[in-house]
This record gives sequence, structure tokens and C-alpha cells, in this order.
Amino acid sequence: MLKKLFQSFRPPVRGTHHKRTTPEVINSGQHSLQRGQFSRHAVSIVERLQNAGYQAYLVGGCVRDQLLGITPKDFDVATSATPEQVRAEFRNARIIGRRFKLVHIHFGREIIEVATFRANHPESEEENSHTSSRNESGRILRDNVYGTLEEDAQRRDFTINALYYDPVSERILDYANGVHDIRNRLIRLIGDPTQRYQEDPVRMLRAVRFAAKLNFGIEKHTVQPIRQLAPMLREIPAARLFEESLKLFLSGQAADTFEMLVDLELFDPLFPASAEALEEHPTYTHTLISQALINTDLRVKQGKPVTPAFLFAAMLWPALPGRALRLQSRGMPPIPAMNEAAHELIAEQCQRIAIPKRFTMPIREIWDMQERLPRRSGKRADLLLDNPRFRAGYDFLLLRESAGEETDGLGQWWTDYQDCNDSERRDMIRELGSRDEGAGAGPRKRKRSPSKRKRADSAAGE
Repeated sequence: MLKKLFQSFRPPVRGTHHKRTTPEVINSGQHSLQRGQFSRHAVSIVERLQNAGYQAYLVGGCVRDQLLGITPKDFDVATSATPEQVRAEFRNARIIGRRFKLVHIHFGREIIEVATFRANHPESEEENSHTSSRNESGRILRDNVYGTLEEDAQRRDFTINALYYDPVSERILDYANGVHDIRNRLIRLIGDPTQRYQEDPVRMLRAVRFAAKLNFGIEKHTVQPIRQLAPMLREIPAARLFEESLKLFLSGQAADTFEMLVDLELFDPLFPASAEALEEHPTYTHTLISQALINTDLRVKQGKPVTPAFLFAAMLWPALPGRALRLQSRGMPPIPAMNEAAHELIAEQCQRIAIPKRFTMPIREIWDMQERLPRRSGKRADLLLDNPRFRAGYDFLLLRESAGEETDGLGQWWTDYQDCNDSERRDMIRELGSRDEGAGAGPRKRKRSPSKRKRADSAAGE
């Protein structure tokens, strides 16, 4: 899989970096696209902006996906109109963003995103100190330098995303040989890869995401600098990396994505503690995370809900037991050690990926359930079964077992217990108590007072 994804193939195209001032014009008879395939609201926005004297096109992922026979999730428009000019044309429009100003035009639940053509960024602050800003490593901090259609095409990340479709003339404008790369199933950056990654290190994650999503290879010049530049992801705000991690792992190709992230050394800056566990316990850690992601991909394909909490719980779990044991070695009891280790691990992870509290709380509860599931005596089993986190905790237990953890048949016991009636459940608890007593593991019975013993004997006789 990985060998296929990191191809060394280079098609015979003009120039290594595909810089072109005039596009290849692909007329309606030369491609498969039809305006009826696109959102009617997006098409109407393009028509209205063109009628108002602006240039406007459908652009990016919606054009790429339609060429591949994939139904787009959303439809984006690129235009020569500024955000303020777009808003003046549409009453249902609002300007969003500061780092990258966009316009969202609302049609009920559908939102069409409209972006003004952007230009390449000045290399220094002096060239344009008001609208663009880079940090010392070259990362772009603000991106509101407006430009021409040609400039907009050159500053897009990948060739396959730099395709402009005019639904009025039904032509595709291709400035970067994107159609060629779609036919050859290649992810290729526009421009110098090192510079483009330095401008925005998240492009490294996007290259992996598109390769996994589309089952494309990554062109050799595009992949070559990634391992060296991977540490730059540590500069990216943790909130942005949370959004990117959801795109990486909840799109249905999480298992392949994980393999590529590890291979390209991008996993470490995202999940440092998990990467460490992968070094220390490679087989167990890899198996557990991979199985969790395979299960996630299956749920996505089946249209079932997927919670990021379970996903992050699995990603981080391999790093947890070792931390708890270290705390125990300093004299902390097992359960407080586990709780403290969980707290530390999540706090550290949130420094890298800002997991919201609505997910960190369930992560803790899923982990806590792993401590409680073995304790089944008396009424505990039924109380656990009624716990709203039982299902997630039980699924997580099965995941741990599938990765090779020994639990003395705990997963099977809970599987059987859920399928039993009340009478059979009482028998299972009784059998469990007998087994524990036989193994000498049960708690010592307290001596009952004579009066209590007499009442119990009387009740048993009745």
C-alpha cells in the first residue's frame, strides 16, 4: 500500500513546478462534467457574479471529485469579487475569518463558500506589511492578498485542486496540469515543495489525506521533504490540528492514513506519547490503533455514527498503562495512579491537538470503565450494564483483547451476560463468586451476629 502511494512517477509536463500564465482550456466535449451535476445554488452564485461583471468559477474539490465520479461534500466558488463586493450582491451572505477572509452564502442548510482570488505572498514584510504576514520559518499567518485568476491557481496547494469549472460555458481551466495528474492518480504540489510546506505545514497532512481518500500516489518531489519538515507541525495551533485530525481519521480511510502518517514521521508531532508507545511496544500499539481505525472506517462506510472520543481513547491508550505503573512505583495506589496518568496524558495531548472537553470527558469515562468492568460481584454487573458509557467501555475492552491483552475471558463474559435473562445472569454472578472463592481471590466473609444469622436461616427455610 505505502509503496504504491509514494510513487516516483513523473509525467512529461511543462516545468517541474507547473508554473503557467495561460491555462489549458478543456471544452465541454473533452470532459465529462455537466452543470447539472453541481449544486444549483453554487451555479446560480457563479452566474450572478458573472452577470455583475466579475469572474467566477466552481473550483477545487467539487471539480476534482466530479471528474473522479465521487459525489462532492461541498461546493466552492472562486471569484474576482472581494468579500465585501460578494456580500453586497447577496443578502444571505456573511464574511467570516480573519487569517483568510471568506464569504458564506446560506441557502437553508446548504452553505456555499465563496473565496476571492488570492495572489502569491510577498517574501518579506516590507513588500506588503498590511495584508500578508509570515513568521521566521516562512509560515503564512494571514492570507488576504487578493490577485488574479492566474495568481490564484498558482497559490493553490495541489495540481488536482487548481481546476476551475465555468458552468455557463461548461469549460475547465487547468493552470497546473491537474487533469493530467487526476488521470495518473497523483498528488503533486504546485511550486517548490519545501517552500509550500514552510508556508503551511498542514499541507503535509493534506497530502496524506488526499492520497488516502482518493487512493492516489504522492509524487516523489512532493513526498521528499516531508520527514525533514514534519516537526514544523508543532508550530500549528492545537485547535487547527484538532479539525485536521477529524478530517484525517473520520473520512473512511483512517487505517491507511495512520500507516502513511507513521511512515512519513508525521504521527509523532500529532501524538507524541502514542508515538513513544509505538517505539516501546510496537506490535501491541500498532495492532490496537490499527484495529480501532479499521472499525472506524467500517462504521463510516455503513453510515453509522462515529465519536471522536472513542478514536482518541484508542490512540492514547497504549501510552497510559506505562505511566500509571511509573506512578505506582513511586507509591501511589493503582486506581489513583491510573486516574492521575489519564489526567496528565490528556492534558499533554491537548497541547498538541486541542481536544474539546465534550470529548475528553468521555475518553476518561471509557478508560475508567476498563477499571470497573472486571468488578462484577453482587449488583455491580447490572449497575455497569445500565451505565450510559457501558457500550463504549465494552467495545473498548474487546478492542484491547483483539490487540493481544490478556483479560481472563472478560470480554466473552460480558458478551454472554448481555445475552442472558435475569435468572441466567444470577447464575453467572454466583458462579463468578464461587470461582473467586475457590481461587482464594474473594473478599473475606465477615462473621454475622447470631441474630442476623438466625433471621437469614429463617428466611432460607421459608
